[in-house]
Amino acid sequence: MTFARMFRAARRLGVAALPPLALSLAALSAAVAQAAEPVKIGAFFALSGPTAPVGAPTKLVAQMFVDKVNKEGGINGRPIELVLGDTEGDPTKAVLTFKRFVSEEKVVAVIGPTRTDEGMAVKRQIESAGIPTVMTVGGDPVIMEGKVGNMDFGSARHVFKSPQRSSTAVRKVLGHLKKHDLTKVALLLSGDNFGQDGERWLRSLAPEYGIEIVGAEQFKPTDVDMKTQLTALAGKGPQAVICWTIGPAGSIVSKNHHALGLTMPLLQCHGLPDPAYIRLAGEAAEGDLMPATKLMTWEALPDSDPQKKVIAEFVRLYRDEYKYDAQYPLNTHSGYAWDALLLLVEAMRTVGTEPAKVRDALEATRGLVGVSGVFNLGPQDHNGLGEDSMVMLQVKGGKFVMVE
Repeated sequence: MTFARMFRAARRLGVAALPPLALSLAALSAAVAQAAEPVKIGAFFALSGPTAPVGAPTKLVAQMFVDKVNKEGGINGRPIELVLGDTEGDPTKAVLTFKRFVSEEKVVAVIGPTRTDEGMAVKRQIESAGIPTVMTVGGDPVIMEGKVGNMDFGSARHVFKSPQRSSTAVRKVLGHLKKHDLTKVALLLSGDNFGQDGERWLRSLAPEYGIEIVGAEQFKPTDVDMKTQLTALAGKGPQAVICWTIGPAGSIVSKNHHALGLTMPLLQCHGLPDPAYIRLAGEAAEGDLMPATKLMTWEALPDSDPQKKVIAEFVRLYRDEYKYDAQYPLNTHSGYAWDALLLLVEAMRTVGTEPAKVRDALEATRGLVGVSGVFNLGPQDHNGLGEDSMVMLQVKGGKFVMVE
């Protein structure tokens, strides 16, 4: 595009009414990005239904990131167009939404969904379509491949994810228990793919840390009382209870644990660090432990931590500019959509938007500093975050604080 044509495009978009030489390069770049063919990226989350408290703010963060990139000139001069879909937390609707993205919207990449069950349901379609997808779910099965025991995870060549792996969070929990000489634990697990994933890693990794699992119980994600399961576990004599679930169920477990007068520590998973957890559980949450991204206590990070500046800018936009915090207080999920899009955009800036090339570039990502950690991906790791990307939190005085 010639300078004259670029200037005319800028004028049509109302960027400036000044002579060409007075038009700033930044404004001109933004104008060209708006005039160019958009890069269509699908984004599907649970915008309604039981997991909407996680999915709805994830969508807002995705749009916040897109706004920022487009203001800065887009992807090599092309703006991002976010194509949205509501899965309602339903695996079947997640599949239908993904199919629409591919067949009707012609997206070149996708981020989402919200729940591990949804991610597993759509995994085969992703592989068939060859569309690089960065998931925002907690469970590992979405990026696992082949047969493990009696489970066949299929292929995950085109599937990536921005939240830490369950195995990484499990290591953080087990490491904390070992450090505090708590060697006998009981498990309370959600009976969905996410809970099963947590149990799989807890059982396989516990011996490595010298920890014995003395009992395990399950509950449905929609259950409103888990006292029966907790009572049964307490009878096994554990020194701690580990709960693996997301959403309001975690707060119910905390309230039940407190109501029964149980004194052994309650450790939750990496999906629960959220002000809503403390709000719903109330005083019962006091003392509860859980692994989390550094976002939850970012101000306590040393200035030498490469994530601190990135998180500070994210928090400024989220709280001060967009004011999302009033409705959706920052939680450990808040940065997942930002990081998913960051991974895609950096890949596209390097290789363009052809899906196959984007997939390869994602897999080759090294040293990319995001909100949730520093990403170092590879053929055997489509997440790229290590245990050092997480901290242990405890509820003290009605707030999350970092603990050793």
